[in-house]
Amino acid sequence: MTLAMAGGLSVAAQTAASASTSSAVRAAADTCSYPYVCIFKNGTRIGQFQDVTSGYQNLPSRPSGPNLTVQNTRNDDVAYVRLSSGSAICVAPKKAYTVNSGTLTGIRIDSRSTC
Repeated sequence: MTLAMAGGLSVAAQTAASASTSSAVRAAADTCSYPYVCIFKNGTRIGQFQDVTSGYQNLPSRPSGPNLTVQNTRNDDVAYVRLSSGSAICVAPKKAYTVNSGTLTGIRIDSRSTC
């Protein structure tokens, strides 16, 4: 979703927020080592997963956004993150996804190399 903002201050605030989000994603990647898929809330690791599974591993803590990042450090496996809405997000190898809203209910690492 893209929000239109008017005025120089809003644009500056949006740019600062983007830089802050990018910094948080980089910081998360620095603390999540291969071969894990990690979940971070406000920059703190709250979960890590390693095993390729045929089904979702439930997340009993049900973390929710904003300030929630899923970091996939694996070289050639995707990670699917299930939301409480029933939809799933695919996180490609060596990529991160920031959850702006919604609640995570499960995670599954798949041996596919692309989403």
